[in-house]
Amino acid sequence: MTDQNPRLGALLMTATAFVFAMQDGISRHLAGEYNVFMVVMIRYWFFAAFVLTLAARKPGGIRAATRTRFPKIQILRGLLLAAEVCVMVTAFTLLGLVESHAVFTCYPLLVAALSGPVLGEKVGWRRWSAIGVGFVGVLVILEPGVKVFAPAAVIPLVAAGMFALYGLLTRYVARGDSAAVSFFWTGITGALAMTAIGLFHWEPMSGPDWGWMALLCGTSATAHWLMIRALEVAEASAVQPFAYFQLPFAAALGITVFGDSLEPNTALGATIVVAAGLFTLWRARKAGRTG
Repeated sequence: MTDQNPRLGALLMTATAFVFAMQDGISRHLAGEYNVFMVVMIRYWFFAAFVLTLAARKPGGIRAATRTRFPKIQILRGLLLAAEVCVMVTAFTLLGLVESHAVFTCYPLLVAALSGPVLGEKVGWRRWSAIGVGFVGVLVILEPGVKVFAPAAVIPLVAAGMFALYGLLTRYVARGDSAAVSFFWTGITGALAMTAIGLFHWEPMSGPDWGWMALLCGTSATAHWLMIRALEVAEASAVQPFAYFQLPFAAALGITVFGDSLEPNTALGATIVVAAGLFTLWRARKAGRTG
Protein backbone atom coordinates (compact mmCIF):
# COMPACT_ATOMS: atom_id res chain seq x y z
CA MET A 1 0.00 0.00 0.00
CA THR A 2 1.30 3.48 -0.89
CA ASP A 3 2.14 5.69 2.11
CA GLN A 4 -0.25 8.62 2.49
CA ASN A 5 1.27 11.99 1.60
CA PRO A 6 -1.42 14.72 1.62
CA ARG A 7 1.01 17.47 0.58
CA LEU A 8 2.16 15.54 -2.50
CA GLY A 9 -1.45 14.63 -3.23
CA ALA A 10 -2.43 18.31 -3.12
CA LEU A 11 0.39 19.24 -5.51
CA LEU A 12 -0.55 16.41 -7.90
CA MET A 13 -4.24 17.39 -7.88
CA THR A 14 -3.32 21.05 -8.51
CA ALA A 15 -1.19 19.90 -11.44
CA THR A 16 -4.12 17.78 -12.62
CA ALA A 17 -6.39 20.84 -12.56
CA PHE A 18 -3.84 22.86 -14.54
CA VAL A 19 -3.43 20.19 -17.25
CA PHE A 20 -7.19 19.71 -17.53
CA ALA A 21 -7.58 23.48 -17.98
CA MET A 22 -4.98 23.43 -20.78
CA GLN A 23 -6.86 20.49 -22.33
CA ASP A 24 -10.07 22.50 -22.26
CA GLY A 25 -8.37 25.41 -24.00
CA ILE A 26 -7.08 23.15 -26.79
CA SER A 27 -10.51 21.53 -27.07
CA ARG A 28 -12.09 24.94 -27.49
CA HIS A 29 -9.65 25.83 -30.27
CA LEU A 30 -10.15 22.59 -32.19
CA ALA A 31 -13.93 22.45 -31.71
CA GLY A 32 -14.11 26.01 -33.02
CA GLU A 33 -12.53 24.80 -36.27
CA TYR A 34 -13.83 21.22 -36.62
CA ASN A 35 -16.81 19.09 -35.66
CA VAL A 36 -17.02 18.42 -31.92
CA PHE A 37 -17.74 14.70 -32.41
CA MET A 38 -14.60 14.23 -34.49
CA VAL A 39 -12.40 16.07 -31.99
CA VAL A 40 -13.75 14.06 -29.05
CA MET A 41 -13.48 10.80 -31.03
CA ILE A 42 -9.76 11.24 -31.73
CA ARG A 43 -9.18 12.22 -28.11
CA TYR A 44 -10.94 9.03 -27.02
CA TRP A 45 -8.81 6.90 -29.34
CA PHE A 46 -5.73 8.02 -27.45
CA PHE A 47 -7.55 7.66 -24.11
CA ALA A 48 -8.48 4.06 -24.99
CA ALA A 49 -4.87 3.26 -25.92
CA PHE A 50 -3.76 4.73 -22.59
CA VAL A 51 -6.33 2.64 -20.70
CA LEU A 52 -5.32 -0.55 -22.55
CA THR A 53 -1.65 0.08 -21.76
CA LEU A 54 -2.37 0.57 -18.06
CA ALA A 55 -4.58 -2.53 -17.91
CA ALA A 56 -2.00 -4.69 -19.67
CA ARG A 57 0.63 -3.77 -17.06
CA LYS A 58 -1.51 -4.73 -14.07
CA PRO A 59 -1.83 -8.25 -12.61
CA GLY A 60 -4.25 -10.28 -14.72
CA GLY A 61 -3.85 -7.96 -17.67
CA ILE A 62 -6.71 -6.82 -19.89
CA ARG A 63 -8.82 -9.89 -19.11
CA ALA A 64 -8.91 -8.92 -15.42
CA ALA A 65 -9.83 -5.33 -16.32
CA THR A 66 -12.91 -6.53 -18.22
CA ARG A 67 -14.34 -8.48 -15.26
CA THR A 68 -17.10 -6.36 -13.79
CA ARG A 69 -20.06 -7.11 -11.55
CA PHE A 70 -22.02 -4.26 -13.16
CA PRO A 71 -21.58 -4.46 -16.96
CA LYS A 72 -24.71 -2.44 -17.80
CA ILE A 73 -23.86 0.34 -15.35
CA GLN A 74 -20.24 0.41 -16.52
CA ILE A 75 -21.41 0.84 -20.11
CA LEU A 76 -23.82 3.57 -19.01
CA ARG A 77 -20.97 5.34 -17.18
CA GLY A 78 -18.79 5.27 -20.29
CA LEU A 79 -21.56 6.59 -22.52
CA LEU A 80 -22.49 9.28 -20.01
CA LEU A 81 -18.94 10.61 -19.72
CA ALA A 82 -18.45 10.66 -23.51
CA ALA A 83 -21.70 12.58 -23.93
CA GLU A 84 -20.73 14.98 -21.13
CA VAL A 85 -17.39 15.73 -22.83
CA CYS A 86 -19.22 16.55 -26.08
CA VAL A 87 -21.70 18.81 -24.28
CA MET A 88 -19.00 20.64 -22.33
CA VAL A 89 -16.75 21.19 -25.36
CA THR A 90 -19.79 22.60 -27.17
CA ALA A 91 -20.28 24.98 -24.22
CA PHE A 92 -16.67 26.16 -24.58
CA THR A 93 -17.30 27.17 -28.19
CA LEU A 94 -20.58 28.96 -27.41
CA LEU A 95 -19.89 30.57 -24.03
CA GLY A 96 -16.11 30.51 -23.61
CA LEU A 97 -14.05 28.93 -20.86
CA VAL A 98 -14.83 31.43 -18.10
CA GLU A 99 -18.62 31.20 -17.97
CA SER A 100 -18.69 27.49 -18.85
CA HIS A 101 -16.40 26.57 -15.97
CA ALA A 102 -18.11 28.98 -13.57
CA VAL A 103 -21.40 27.11 -14.06
CA PHE A 104 -19.83 23.65 -14.26
CA THR A 105 -18.22 24.00 -10.82
CA CYS A 106 -21.63 23.29 -9.29
CA TYR A 107 -21.28 19.57 -10.06
CA PRO A 108 -20.09 18.60 -6.53
CA LEU A 109 -23.30 20.18 -5.23
CA LEU A 110 -25.29 18.03 -7.65
CA VAL A 111 -23.37 14.97 -6.46
CA ALA A 112 -24.32 15.81 -2.87
CA ALA A 113 -27.95 16.45 -3.80
CA LEU A 114 -28.32 13.22 -5.79
CA SER A 115 -26.34 10.98 -3.44
CA GLY A 116 -29.48 10.39 -1.39
CA PRO A 117 -31.86 9.15 -4.12
CA VAL A 118 -29.14 7.42 -6.17
CA LEU A 119 -26.91 5.87 -3.47
CA GLY A 120 -29.14 6.00 -0.42
CA GLU A 121 -26.68 8.23 1.46
CA LYS A 122 -27.87 10.58 4.19
CA VAL A 123 -27.56 14.29 3.43
CA GLY A 124 -28.00 16.50 6.49
CA TRP A 125 -29.58 19.94 6.66
CA ARG A 126 -26.20 21.70 6.64
CA ARG A 127 -25.24 20.18 3.30
CA TRP A 128 -28.73 20.83 1.91
CA SER A 129 -28.32 24.47 2.96
CA ALA A 130 -24.93 24.62 1.21
CA ILE A 131 -26.47 23.08 -1.92
CA GLY A 132 -29.17 25.76 -1.88
CA VAL A 133 -26.59 28.53 -1.45
CA GLY A 134 -24.52 27.04 -4.28
CA PHE A 135 -27.42 27.19 -6.67
CA VAL A 136 -28.04 30.79 -5.70
CA GLY A 137 -24.49 31.28 -6.97
CA VAL A 138 -25.43 29.61 -10.27
CA LEU A 139 -28.40 31.99 -10.58
CA VAL A 140 -26.06 34.94 -9.93
CA ILE A 141 -23.92 33.75 -12.86
CA LEU A 142 -26.86 33.19 -15.21
CA GLU A 143 -28.80 36.33 -14.13
CA PRO A 144 -32.26 35.14 -15.21
CA GLY A 145 -34.65 38.07 -15.37
CA VAL A 146 -31.85 40.65 -15.26
CA LYS A 147 -30.73 40.30 -18.85
CA VAL A 148 -31.99 38.42 -21.89
CA PHE A 149 -31.41 34.80 -20.86
CA ALA A 150 -29.21 32.91 -23.29
CA PRO A 151 -30.35 29.27 -23.66
CA ALA A 152 -26.71 28.31 -24.30
CA ALA A 153 -25.98 29.16 -20.65
CA VAL A 154 -27.87 26.01 -19.65
CA ILE A 155 -25.42 23.78 -21.59
CA PRO A 156 -22.64 23.69 -18.94
CA LEU A 157 -25.33 23.13 -16.29
CA VAL A 158 -26.51 20.07 -18.24
CA ALA A 159 -22.88 18.92 -18.49
CA ALA A 160 -22.50 19.35 -14.71
CA GLY A 161 -25.58 17.19 -14.14
CA MET A 162 -24.24 14.49 -16.44
CA PHE A 163 -20.83 14.53 -14.76
CA ALA A 164 -22.43 14.38 -11.32
CA LEU A 165 -24.45 11.31 -12.32
CA TYR A 166 -21.31 9.75 -13.79
CA GLY A 167 -19.55 10.33 -10.48
CA LEU A 168 -22.38 8.78 -8.49
CA LEU A 169 -22.47 5.72 -10.74
CA THR A 170 -18.70 5.44 -10.31
CA ARG A 171 -19.18 5.36 -6.55
CA TYR A 172 -21.92 2.76 -6.95
CA VAL A 173 -19.86 0.33 -9.05
CA ALA A 174 -16.93 0.81 -6.65
CA ARG A 175 -18.89 -1.43 -4.26
CA GLY A 176 -17.92 -4.39 -6.42
CA ASP A 177 -15.39 -3.24 -9.05
CA SER A 178 -11.87 -1.91 -8.63
CA ALA A 179 -10.86 1.54 -9.88
CA ALA A 180 -8.80 -0.13 -12.62
CA VAL A 181 -11.87 -1.97 -13.94
CA SER A 182 -13.98 1.20 -13.95
CA PHE A 183 -11.21 3.18 -15.66
CA PHE A 184 -10.91 0.49 -18.37
CA TRP A 185 -14.65 0.44 -19.09
CA THR A 186 -14.78 4.24 -19.16
CA GLY A 187 -12.11 4.51 -21.84
CA ILE A 188 -13.16 1.59 -24.03
CA THR A 189 -16.92 2.25 -23.95
CA GLY A 190 -16.40 5.94 -24.68
CA ALA A 191 -14.01 5.22 -27.55
CA LEU A 192 -16.42 2.76 -29.17
CA ALA A 193 -19.37 5.13 -28.82
CA MET A 194 -17.51 8.15 -30.14
CA THR A 195 -16.09 6.17 -33.08
CA ALA A 196 -19.61 5.09 -34.06
CA ILE A 197 -20.64 8.76 -34.16
CA GLY A 198 -17.47 10.63 -34.99
CA LEU A 199 -16.54 8.79 -38.19
CA PHE A 200 -19.65 10.23 -39.83
CA HIS A 201 -18.40 13.74 -39.02
CA TRP A 202 -14.82 13.38 -40.24
CA GLU A 203 -13.23 16.56 -41.63
CA PRO A 204 -9.76 17.16 -43.11
CA MET A 205 -7.47 18.73 -40.52
CA SER A 206 -4.55 21.08 -41.18
CA GLY A 207 -0.99 20.14 -40.24
CA PRO A 208 -0.72 22.61 -37.33
CA ASP A 209 -4.06 21.46 -35.93
CA TRP A 210 -2.89 17.84 -36.01
CA GLY A 211 -0.13 19.11 -33.73
CA TRP A 212 -2.74 20.61 -31.41
CA MET A 213 -4.69 17.35 -31.55
CA ALA A 214 -1.58 15.41 -30.53
CA LEU A 215 -1.09 17.85 -27.64
CA LEU A 216 -4.75 17.42 -26.66
CA CYS A 217 -4.33 13.65 -26.51
CA GLY A 218 -1.13 14.04 -24.52
CA THR A 219 -2.73 16.37 -21.98
CA SER A 220 -5.65 13.96 -21.57
CA ALA A 221 -3.37 11.04 -20.70
CA THR A 222 -1.15 13.22 -18.50
CA ALA A 223 -4.09 14.64 -16.54
CA HIS A 224 -5.56 11.20 -15.87
CA TRP A 225 -2.17 9.86 -14.81
CA LEU A 226 -1.67 12.78 -12.41
CA MET A 227 -5.13 12.27 -10.95
CA ILE A 228 -4.52 8.55 -10.44
CA ARG A 229 -1.23 9.34 -8.68
CA ALA A 230 -2.92 11.98 -6.50
CA LEU A 231 -5.53 9.47 -5.35
CA GLU A 232 -2.82 6.87 -4.73
CA VAL A 233 -0.85 9.05 -2.31
CA ALA A 234 -3.72 10.81 -0.50
CA GLU A 235 -7.39 10.35 0.37
CA ALA A 236 -9.87 11.66 -2.19
CA SER A 237 -11.49 13.93 0.41
CA ALA A 238 -8.12 15.53 1.14
CA VAL A 239 -7.21 16.36 -2.46
CA GLN A 240 -10.65 17.01 -4.01
CA PRO A 241 -10.77 20.70 -2.97
CA PHE A 242 -7.65 21.36 -5.05
CA ALA A 243 -9.56 20.29 -8.18
CA TYR A 244 -11.32 23.66 -7.95
CA PHE A 245 -8.11 25.28 -9.18
CA GLN A 246 -9.26 24.25 -12.66
CA LEU A 247 -11.67 27.21 -12.58
CA PRO A 248 -9.05 30.00 -12.17
CA PHE A 249 -6.63 28.21 -14.50
CA ALA A 250 -9.27 27.90 -17.24
CA ALA A 251 -10.49 31.45 -16.62
CA ALA A 252 -6.96 32.84 -16.96
CA LEU A 253 -6.50 30.92 -20.21
CA GLY A 254 -9.86 32.09 -21.54
CA ILE A 255 -9.13 35.73 -20.76
CA THR A 256 -5.53 35.87 -21.99
CA VAL A 257 -5.77 33.61 -25.07
CA PHE A 258 -9.38 33.67 -26.22
CA GLY A 259 -10.40 37.16 -25.10
CA ASP A 260 -13.13 35.98 -22.73
CA SER A 261 -14.41 38.56 -20.29
CA LEU A 262 -14.86 38.08 -16.56
CA GLU A 263 -18.14 39.74 -15.62
CA PRO A 264 -18.65 40.77 -11.97
CA ASN A 265 -21.70 38.50 -11.63
CA THR A 266 -19.70 35.55 -12.95
CA ALA A 267 -16.87 36.13 -10.47
CA LEU A 268 -19.29 36.57 -7.54
CA GLY A 269 -21.43 33.58 -8.52
CA ALA A 270 -18.42 31.31 -9.01
CA THR A 271 -17.07 32.32 -5.59
CA ILE A 272 -20.40 31.40 -3.98
CA VAL A 273 -20.54 28.06 -5.82
CA VAL A 274 -16.97 27.10 -4.92
CA ALA A 275 -17.44 28.09 -1.26
CA ALA A 276 -20.61 26.01 -1.05
CA GLY A 277 -18.89 23.10 -2.77
CA LEU A 278 -15.95 23.21 -0.38
CA PHE A 279 -18.36 23.23 2.56
CA THR A 280 -20.20 20.14 1.27
CA LEU A 281 -16.85 18.36 0.83
CA TRP A 282 -15.86 19.29 4.40
CA ARG A 283 -19.21 18.10 5.81
CA ALA A 284 -19.00 14.84 3.84
CA ARG A 285 -15.49 14.23 5.17
CA LYS A 286 -16.55 15.01 8.73
CA ALA A 287 -19.60 12.73 8.42
CA GLY A 288 -17.35 9.96 7.10
CA ARG A 289 -15.10 10.23 10.13
CA THR A 290 -17.94 10.21 12.66
CA GLY A 291 -20.18 7.75 10.82
